[in-house]
Amino acid sequence: MVSIKDVASHAGVSVATVSRVLNAKGYVSEDTRKKVEQAIDELNYKPNEVARSLFKKQSKTIGLIVPDITNPYFPELARAVEDTAAKLGYTVILCNSDGKIQKEQHYLDVLMQKYVDGIILSSDTLSDEQIKALHIPVVSIDREISKDIPTIVVENKKGAKLATQFLQQKGRKRIAHIRGPVHIVNANERCEGYHEVVGNEQWFNESYIVNGHFEMDAAIEATIELLQRHPEIDGIFAANDTMAIGAIKAVHKLGKRTPEDIAIIGFDGISLSKATIPELTTIEQPIYAMGEKAASMLIEFIEEKPIVETFYRLDVQLVERESS
Repeated sequence: MVSIKDVASHAGVSVATVSRVLNAKGYVSEDTRKKVEQAIDELNYKPNEVARSLFKKQSKTIGLIVPDITNPYFPELARAVEDTAAKLGYTVILCNSDGKIQKEQHYLDVLMQKYVDGIILSSDTLSDEQIKALHIPVVSIDREISKDIPTIVVENKKGAKLATQFLQQKGRKRIAHIRGPVHIVNANERCEGYHEVVGNEQWFNESYIVNGHFEMDAAIEATIELLQRHPEIDGIFAANDTMAIGAIKAVHKLGKRTPEDIAIIGFDGISLSKATIPELTTIEQPIYAMGEKAASMLIEFIEEKPIVETFYRLDVQLVERESS
């Protein structure tokens, strides 16, 4: 591997001079600069970015910690973050935490050791104090940790109410809810939205709410148990698209039809929702815009640019397809 010393020797200058050229700092005559640049080209020299990071304490790299990379929502979010970061000259390190505090803390330690300039994270376990102790810019996405931490979320309760009311408008009389994990803020907000719409109905019972843990297999099992216990159910609002797709499969397994027997609506608006049979009606989040905003805001913090707003609650919209 070609070293900075090889470049200096080839150009007939000192290592310090090569360093000044590489870092665009300090005076170097135009003739000397051209000699160094020619030597770099001829030797195909690539600066050691790790060493430069150690020296500068910055890396033009950001971390992205998500809870479940198998959930299609998060790869779509990660794509938006990566696209935006790349345009702004930054590289992204993707970390999958499985929503476990031990893994999240491990990744925070690793990212700090690599001198990342900032972190975007979606966490239900980290505290405000843990985030502030990092002493680097952090943006929270999809989940709100604290009002003091820059955050990008969506209108979860509004979207849930919109979904449940839509099923009512379609003539559904017994509407159930497949919720997400109880420790996740957005899952609770979506459950609250559903509850506000149907909680006072004469037919409503808390057993109409089951936990699908934001996972497809868990949602299939939960939906089968739900429909066996309550065969009168004719509508289901699932708190994410992955669980809604699981619900469609469960309905099919029980010999029923979607939407003729049971109308189903999800939440997220992932690309996969257009590939199901029937295509999934969903509450669509602006996933790309969220990732784009999170990355651009984080980099503005890193580069110490003026920030006008640090908390965004983006709107959602209902996309009607065949499952309802």
